[in-house]
Amino acid sequence: MKISIKKSVMAMALVVPGLMMNVASAQEYNLTVAGASPGGLWSLLGAGLDSALKAEYPGSTVTYQTSGGGIANVAVLQRGDASLGIIEDAVLQLARDGAAPFREPVNDDIRVLSYLYTWAPMQAVIRKEFAEKHGISSFADIAEIKPPITIAINKRGNIASGVAEAMLEAIGASQDEVKSWGGDIIYAASSEQSGLIQDRRIDMFLNSLFVGQSSIMQAASSVDMNLLPISEETILEVSEKTGTNPFTIPAGAYDWAPEETPTVSISATLAVRSDMDDDMAYNLTKAFYENYEKIAGVHPAMESLTPEIMAGVEVVPYHDGAERYLKEVGLR
Repeated sequence: MKISIKKSVMAMALVVPGLMMNVASAQEYNLTVAGASPGGLWSLLGAGLDSALKAEYPGSTVTYQTSGGGIANVAVLQRGDASLGIIEDAVLQLARDGAAPFREPVNDDIRVLSYLYTWAPMQAVIRKEFAEKHGISSFADIAEIKPPITIAINKRGNIASGVAEAMLEAIGASQDEVKSWGGDIIYAASSEQSGLIQDRRIDMFLNSLFVGQSSIMQAASSVDMNLLPISEETILEVSEKTGTNPFTIPAGAYDWAPEETPTVSISATLAVRSDMDDDMAYNLTKAFYENYEKIAGVHPAMESLTPEIMAGVEVVPYHDGAERYLKEVGLR
């Protein structure tokens, strides 16, 4: 009998760890991620998150949910209408501070798991002919020279529009001031701006775009362009005000922009509710970081993604479960 019991205990010692591993591997998550429009990079990021989660927890799904974008996704998360939300860091700062369009601070409701990208810089692309005619070689020159310039920024309600307004105001080129010079600031979607500058209905656009984005290349194929550098003073002021980060567009990124061009960049985070279960947040973070190649592989624009970049959000705190994982692996 003693021998039999001993054998049984030994057998259990061998079997139980296997059972524990099977239970862990059997964990499944069925989540939704609030993005923006049905197409575009964010929908691809949804697919990348789905692949990364499946790699760690087979049978799991992340379903992309269309939304009004980052500002709308704060409310989506608050209501519990999605498990995850893609939200720009500049939006998180507005939400954190209770600045318009938010009526009160929502920082206690929202936490992050990761950055998804940090390289969507604000690019001040100006027609070369107009710039040379008025002697404009930097972003600050616009306010100093006061030309009759028509500038397109993104549509109202898009965070890139708010950052563009902050940039222009920082140099003394608000809409009223630009109008007083005989120019104007107009609001147009990214997809419209290329056509507007090719048709010479605008002299410049100021928008958050990936370096080498097709709309810029398309415009530059028919109109000679310049890329205006932003001063360090303006970068610091705008970064503090909007939650954006300093960014340098590499020299030679375009044939017509041979020098490094300093600016600010809008970055996208993966956000969750602060009351998400700690273990769940830990497991999701582990899945996304340890399978980050699945996210980085969705589009050439994502190839710079690394766990170190993913762990760099500062504007709002990481979820406690995410923080636990990041500390375990030495990323925080």
